[in-house]
Amino acid sequence: MRRLLLLPILLVLVQPLPAQNFLDRSEVGITVGGMNYLGDLNNQSMFGKVNPAAGLIARYNFDTRWLLAFGASYGRVEGGNPDYIARRNLSFRSSIMEGFVRAEFNFFPYGIRSAAYKRSTPYIFCGFGAFKFNPMAQYTQPSSGQTDWYALQPLGTEGQGSRAYPNRVKYQLIEVSMPFGIGYRWRLAANMHLTVEYGWRKTWTDYLDDVSTTYVGAQVLNETGGGSMAAVLADRSGEVDPGYVNAPGIKRGDDSLNDWYSYFNVSLSFSAEMLFGWMRGKVCEK
Repeated sequence: MRRLLLLPILLVLVQPLPAQNFLDRSEVGITVGGMNYLGDLNNQSMFGKVNPAAGLIARYNFDTRWLLAFGASYGRVEGGNPDYIARRNLSFRSSIMEGFVRAEFNFFPYGIRSAAYKRSTPYIFCGFGAFKFNPMAQYTQPSSGQTDWYALQPLGTEGQGSRAYPNRVKYQLIEVSMPFGIGYRWRLAANMHLTVEYGWRKTWTDYLDDVSTTYVGAQVLNETGGGSMAAVLADRSGEVDPGYVNAPGIKRGDDSLNDWYSYFNVSLSFSAEMLFGWMRGKVCEK
């Protein structure tokens, strides 16, 4: 499946490269928008709990239809608090740092600088990416009242690393993704472009929120290295229903579906010729 993610990139790369100036066909820009997550702690709203995000993007226009884009983005996602299953009472937040390469296809012939082509067009994109995440949960110590954020992966909240669940290993914090989506672009001027897009990120992890399988009980969690804090953050039902403890084996999440996140953004980009063309003269002078 992951090999199939490279297909749209390869389709673009096999296009014959025009013998025109590289900078003239390239653009560089910034993106600003919001990130959202869809998973075990938010399976009801695709637009709930949106957090600010930003990034950089560079594009190369092969022709009026096909583009190759490289980019990086940084944002944050969160879920729960309150959990849609009230008694479960789980919540998290995680920073997302991603990088990607993708192919873009314009529905109409779009000229990056020429007025002979359309000044605007809808487009679609698909590609390959990788992202770094780190789910954390907030907890207030009853004795001191001090509130802190705790990284959940090292705690093994679902028995990862214990002898009782040898098949549950601690998940990786760097994973691959498939970014795809839709957008619309306008040529504001010969060297300036505005785009608005909504992109989904299909991931191959169900632990973006640290929730996937079943409760394992405090005794097992003492073996994971997380100790008492692992038990506290793995089962928080007692905070809203005093005395209630989930028995080992009760579903904590749904491991049949992986987590997703999305990035809606507005981008302003400029011709690389305008930004970096002056460097050619400096090089030639030397």
